[in-house]
Amino acid sequence: MSFNLPLFPLNTVLFPGMPLTLHIFEERYKRLIADCLEPRQPFGVVLIRHGKEALGPLADPYRIGCTARILDVQPLTDGRMNIVALGQKRFRVLELYQEKPYLVGSVELFPLEETNRAQMDRTGRRLRPWVKRYMEILTRLSDVELDPQHLPNDPLVLAYLAAVLLHIPLDKKQELLSTPRAVDLLTDMYKLYRREIALLQAMFLEADVENVGHFSIN
Repeated sequence: MSFNLPLFPLNTVLFPGMPLTLHIFEERYKRLIADCLEPRQPFGVVLIRHGKEALGPLADPYRIGCTARILDVQPLTDGRMNIVALGQKRFRVLELYQEKPYLVGSVELFPLEETNRAQMDRTGRRLRPWVKRYMEILTRLSDVELDPQHLPNDPLVLAYLAAVLLHIPLDKKQELLSTPRAVDLLTDMYKLYRREIALLQAMFLEADVENVGHFSIN
């Protein structure tokens, strides 16, 4: 069953269960948030395919997105605000409308197919140590402290968190969000993590070799 949903095109991919923080300063998005707050309805986050995130014509988004429920609003001066929202459900855009200052989509929910729970659990267990290793590497590379000891037990939540953490192009994250089956999402995440960690380890090895070469001249 389809329904109308206010859409917020962004240069980000929101996954179910994942948090989103936004600074709202454009009039059209102040209006969008106000229109969602009073009836306590969600809005939809969609990745921009063509166009800009702000200060221009309405962007053309991808057609698979994620609903976002507003958790907190911090009012600022001039009607600006900071909001915290939480990703909830995937949806598919059937049609776009530009009758309001912001985009509105006729959408239908697009839940993942979860036909093989045992296989999901197995693949989740295979994925978990790779996510932990990746978080340890990210901690070494940046000032952000990540705790790999408290990963979610649910394999689907783990897959979504893994998708957020992974440093890959946004169009690749969009492909992950658009995956029809839960088992395929978990399998794709497992393959991506193995590849990305192999690349990072190769980078570390190359850096170590260069440092040894640099300091071994006398």
